Amino acid sequence: MSQSRGNRTPFDEIYDQPDPRAYFRSLGRYGYRTPHHAQPVFRRLLAERARSGRVTVLDLCCSYGINAALLNHDLTFDDLHAHYTSPDVAELGTAELIERDKDFYAARRCADAVPVVGLDIAAPAIDYAVAAGLLDAGFTENLETASASPAFLRAVAPANLITVTGGVSFLSARTFHQLLHAAADPVWVAAFVLRTGTYRPIADALAEHGLVTEVDADRTFVQRRFTDPDEQHYAIAAVEATGADPAGKEAGGSYHAALHLSRPPQHLTTPYGRIIAPGA
Repeated sequence: MSQSRGNRTPFDEIYDQPDPRAYFRSLGRYGYRTPHHAQPVFRRLLAERARSGRVTVLDLCCSYGINAALLNHDLTFDDLHAHYTSPDVAELGTAELIERDKDFYAARRCADAVPVVGLDIAAPAIDYAVAAGLLDAGFTENLETASASPAFLRAVAPANLITVTGGVSFLSARTFHQLLHAAADPVWVAAFVLRTGTYRPIADALAEHGLVTEVDADRTFVQRRFTDPDEQHYAIAAVEATGADPAGKEAGGSYHAALHLSRPPQHLTTPYGRIIAPGA
C-alpha cells in the first residue's frame, strides 16, 4: 500500500505495476530494508508459534508478497533485489516473468514453508503474488472502509500470526477488530512501525482482544533513507511530536521503525528480547 502521509514521499505508482521490478528499482535507490530486518524476526516467531501446532500467516499491506518470499524461501532481500533488477529480467513481459518466477521460487522453497494469506488494496501487486505462488490466497479488500467479505474471513480464520512491515500508517483499530474477531486461534501480531507515528490506538484495540503489546523503543531498524531534506524535516518534527528523540536516527538521514509484538499473556514465556535479538 502507498499513499501520501504528511510530507512523506509517496511511492504509489510502484504498487500499481504488474510485477515487482519498479518496486525494487525505486525503493532500492533509498536503501529500503524493512523486509530484510523482518525476515529473521518473523522466522523466529514462526518457530515459536509452531510449538503449538500449524502456523498460518496473514501479511497486511503485503504488496508483491515480499515477506512471503522471505519467510518461505531460501532467499535474502538482497537476493530478491538482485533478481528483479537483473538485466536478465529487464526485457521480459510480466507473463514471462511470472513463469520464470514460479520456477525461481519453487527451486528455493523451504521444506517447512507455511501458508501465507496476503491483504493489500493494490490489485496488481496481489495478482502477481498469487500468480507467482508466493501467496496461498490474496485479497484486495479495504477493511478501513468496509466489512470483510465471507471469503476473506474464511481464508484468515486459521491465521495465528499477523505481520506488517510497511502499512501501519494506513491502518486503524477497525481493521484489527475485524481480523481478531475472525480468528479461530490465539493470534500474535508483529508490526514494524515507523517512529513518525503512534501505534497506541492499534495496541489498545488489540488489548480489547486480550493481547499484550511489547516494544523496545530504543532498538530500531532503518527503513530507508530520506528522499530529500523536506522529508527529513517532516520526519524529525513528527518523531519529536511523539516525545521521542531523533538524534542518531532520523537526524542521521533515515526513517527508523520499531517492532511492536502483541501476544496473549499466556504466550509471553519467550521474552520479547529473545525474539528481536537472540542471545539478549
